[in-house]
Amino acid sequence: MAEKKKQTYSQAIAELEEISEKLQHDDCEIDELKNYTSRSLELLRFCKKKLYETDEELKKMLDEIESQNIN
Repeated sequence: MAEKKKQTYSQAIAELEEISEKLQHDDCEIDELKNYTSRSLELLRFCKKKLYETDEELKKMLDEIESQNIN
């Protein structure tokens, strides 16, 4: 089985932008709309998770720096 390449936050944002552009054109078919909407939801969830994880990691690092400066 082929190994899936891990998607980055930047790649997800770029794909969301592509989907947004496609949806703004009049030639977007209604059958594609469901697929674009579903994929957008997946990408948004992925981005939200990445942002949350990054925020938590940064908070931990800042707390560690803060505790080292006090001692």
